[in-house]
Amino acid sequence: MGVLSTLLRGIVRGADRMSEFTSKRGSRTHNKGRGSRPTGRNLSSKKFLSIREMIPEFVVPNLEEFKLRPYVSYRAPRGTEPPLSAQSLFDEAVAPQIKKDFESGAFSKEQLDKYGFEPTQDGKLFKLYPKNYVR
Repeated sequence: MGVLSTLLRGIVRGADRMSEFTSKRGSRTHNKGRGSRPTGRNLSSKKFLSIREMIPEFVVPNLEEFKLRPYVSYRAPRGTEPPLSAQSLFDEAVAPQIKKDFESGAFSKEQLDKYGFEPTQDGKLFKLYPKNYVR
């Protein structure tokens, strides 16, 4: 019965009321948007303050002479590698270098900055962002 009542309502009220409401159907000031996040805050003075940290920054590599196409088929098999975590990043990028320095006797707690440790992290978990690792 739902289909018949919807069709009857469309005939009685007009077909244009049945179509999807988009930003083109609203007033000049109406902007429905596409679900993106705001890039700032609305102030109490009805002004918009744009915050630079909230603006997305897209890093796009140079794809000249790149042979692959930008399409991945849905039939492609799933990846076998586990997702990258902080622990796996540490194990792959820095742990071998620390182990080598420790075995040779060159490891020093005062020189952790050569492994990517930043002094602003004192008292916190060891969040590792190696300086030689591509971010």
